[in-house]
Amino acid sequence: MDLQTTIAKESQLTGVGLHTGSEVKMTFKPAQPNTGYVFVRTDLDGAPSIEALASKVVSTDRGTTIAQGDVKVYTVEHVLSALVGLQIDNCIIELDAPEPPIMDGSAKYFIQALEEAGVKEQGEARNYFEVREPIIYREEETGIEIMALPSDNYQVTVMVDYETKVLGSQNAHIDDINEFKDKISTSRTFSFLHELEFLLDNGLIKGGDLNNAIVYVDREVSSPTMEKLRKAFRKDDVKVKPNGILDNLDLHHPNEAARHKLLDVVGDLALIGRPLKARIIATKPGHKANTNFAKQVLQLIKKEELRPRPPHYDPNEEPVMDITAIEKMLPHRYPFLLVDKVIHLSEKDVVGLKNVTMNEAFFAGHFPGAPVMPGVLQVEAMAQVGGILALSTVPDPENYLTYFMKIEEVKFKQKVVPGDTIVFKLELTAPIRRGIVQMEGRAFVGDKVVTEARLMAQITKEK
Repeated sequence: MDLQTTIAKESQLTGVGLHTGSEVKMTFKPAQPNTGYVFVRTDLDGAPSIEALASKVVSTDRGTTIAQGDVKVYTVEHVLSALVGLQIDNCIIELDAPEPPIMDGSAKYFIQALEEAGVKEQGEARNYFEVREPIIYREEETGIEIMALPSDNYQVTVMVDYETKVLGSQNAHIDDINEFKDKISTSRTFSFLHELEFLLDNGLIKGGDLNNAIVYVDREVSSPTMEKLRKAFRKDDVKVKPNGILDNLDLHHPNEAARHKLLDVVGDLALIGRPLKARIIATKPGHKANTNFAKQVLQLIKKEELRPRPPHYDPNEEPVMDITAIEKMLPHRYPFLLVDKVIHLSEKDVVGLKNVTMNEAFFAGHFPGAPVMPGVLQVEAMAQVGGILALSTVPDPENYLTYFMKIEEVKFKQKVVPGDTIVFKLELTAPIRRGIVQMEGRAFVGDKVVTEARLMAQITKEK
C-alpha cells in the first residue's frame, strides 16, 4: 500500500520575504494523516491557520497568496513545491511573518530542511487524484494552456516562450516527481529588468538581492538604471554578463527559467490538496493560470466525491451467498432468477451481482441485433438483491416472501450489454417496521452508475 507521509521531527529556517522584506522564521512540523499542508501565522493572536487549497487563493500577483478571512500568507509556491517534490503529504508550516523566506529563490533550502527533519510513513493510504480523461485549461488571448492527461505517476512538462533575444523558448520536463529534487529544486526565480525596475520603483520587492533572483536584461541599460540597481542591491558595481543576466549569479542550467516555471507549477498545483497521478503539460504557465487550473481540478474532485462509489468486488473472494444459497432464500428460478451471488450482507445493506451473458433468454427477443438488457429487468434484479436483505432479517426466510409495494425515482443512466457484470448495492433508508422495508438501490457496471431507484417492500409469511 502507498502510505501517506509526514516529517519525523520539526525543522526550522530563517530569512527574509522577497516582497515584504520581513525577517521570518519558518518551522516545519509533523502533521496527522489527511491534514494536508497548513500554514500557521504564529505572529498573530490565536495563531490562525490557512489550509493550502486553491479555494483559498486571493492573489497571484508576483506569487501565490492564500488567505483565510483577513489573514494572508504570501508566496507559498516554493515551499509547497518542496513538500510535493519529497512526496510529503502532511505538514504544518508555521511562520512568524506573512511570507516564507525567499532564500536563494528556489526550493533548495526547503528541501534541505525537510530532509533534515526526515520523512516517515503514516498508517493511512495515500489519497491520489487520478486523471482518467483529459482536463484542459486554456486562455485563448494569451496562448496559455495547462492540460492534465492520464498517467500512472506524476509527470510535468513546461514550455515557455518570452519572445526575447535574451530568453526565448525553453522547455523543462520530469518523468516522475522523484526527479524534482535533483532536476528542478535548485532552479531560482527570475525577472526581466523592466519588471524589476517597476517593482523597485513601486516598493514591491523589499527582500530581493542579486543572490535570490536571476535578472534577465532585455534592453539597453542606462547609467541612471545602473545606479538605481547598485543602490537597491547595496553593491558597489552591477554589470551585465555576456549571457544577458546581471552579475553575481551563474545559471545552474541553460533552461533554468523553464525549470523554475516547472517548480512553480508543482507548487501551485499542490493547492489541489491531493497527490496527483497525471501528466501535466503547461504552455506559458503563470501563477494565475496554475491556480485557476488547480481550482478547476478541485471542483472536479468535489463532484467525484459526491458521486456514488461502486462497492469493492474481488472475483477471487468467496461470496457470502452463492447461487445455491440464493435459491434457498428466493422463490425465483431460471429464467427469472437474476442474482448470481451475494458478496456482502449486513443488517443495513447488501451487495449482489449479476453476470450478463449473451445466453440470457430475454436477448432472443429484446433488440436481438443490438442486445441491451431491459431496464425493467435491471430493476427486477435490484429488487431481488433487496429481497435478500429483507429476508435476512427473519429467522426462517424460506417461510417468507417479499412483495414490492412501490418503486420510484427510477433512473437508467447507461445501457447494460452482454459481458457486463452488474453490481447492485441496496441500503435501508429507514428501520424495518411491521415488515415494511424501505431501500435505496444503485446498480454499477465498473465505476459507473447504470440504474438507481428507491424501493418499498413488505415481508409476508406464507400460509
